[in-house]
Amino acid sequence: MKFWMMLLVALVAGTPAYCLDPGAGIRVETGLKTDSSWDGGQIKYPRGDAEVTGLVIEVDPGMETGWHRHEIPSFAYILSGELEVRTEDGATKLLKTGDMLAEVVGVVHNGRNVGKETVRLVVFYAGAKGVPLSEKVVR
Repeated sequence: MKFWMMLLVALVAGTPAYCLDPGAGIRVETGLKTDSSWDGGQIKYPRGDAEVTGLVIEVDPGMETGWHRHEIPSFAYILSGELEVRTEDGATKLLKTGDMLAEVVGVVHNGRNVGKETVRLVVFYAGAKGVPLSEKVVR
């Protein structure tokens, strides 16, 4: 799992992995390089002492994350399954195995497993010490 986490960081960073010898059977493909989230919102880093958090999240078939929002940038890689993300205004994004995404910031949204298998995703949060990763929103 550590290899996949390091590879994800390299992919999200969008820079070539110069320390890796391409002749050693190593390939690097940029999967995500963006300055905005999937809804077009500009990515801005929070003020304060930097703190990066990485989580592996699992969502069972038919289950939902619940309505919430993030006030810090986060980036996800779908390890398996199909996750539909919907914002309060009805915008949707369907994510499948292998997809990467810059999550919406400051926008209320909900994730729902729309497939037949458990969704497994890795999410990295580029936050600041003392700033919550997400906030539950009661609708």
